Amino acid sequence: MPNTQPVETTATDQTTTETEVQGVAASLGLNTQLFVFQLINFVIVAIILWFLILKPLIKKMEERKKIIDDSLNKAKEVETKLQMSEQVYQEKIDEAKVNANKVLEETYKKSEEMAVEMKENAKEEIEQLVKQAKSKIEAEKNAMIEGVKNNSVELVMLAVEKILREKMDSSKDKKIIEEALKNLKK
Repeated sequence: MPNTQPVETTATDQTTTETEVQGVAASLGLNTQLFVFQLINFVIVAIILWFLILKPLIKKMEERKKIIDDSLNKAKEVETKLQMSEQVYQEKIDEAKVNANKVLEETYKKSEEMAVEMKENAKEEIEQLVKQAKSKIEAEKNAMIEGVKNNSVELVMLAVEKILREKMDSSKDKKIIEEALKNLKK
């Protein structure tokens, strides 16, 4: 059976270990006690630096980083909104151009229609003027014919009076005039 006896460490064993450590440290040129105090001082200074300087500094740096990230995100949002608004602006301009072209086409069509209508109106007015002129000419012609008939009747009467040297009564006068007119029409 194996030996199950507890191993007891004695003071001599501990001193041997310490002396071995001191021997190793001494061989390196270190004073162990001074080294331990310096190590404790270093840890205390590191803790103080951590809590008083580094931790608040890291916190401030993280806040700054967050602010910068937020600013960058907002800048990207603004840029995307700007691009979207430029796109909408361009679409509106294109739409306005299309509408303007439609308006121009409609205006052109209306002007052509108005030109055709004005030509037709002018033709109608000219035709009316021609009709009026023809009717005026016809009326003047009829008036002239009437005038000529009246003059010719008077001339015939004068001629007849001279020939007959007598004045006729109105019934004979009418008969002669009617016969003369009938002869003129034939």
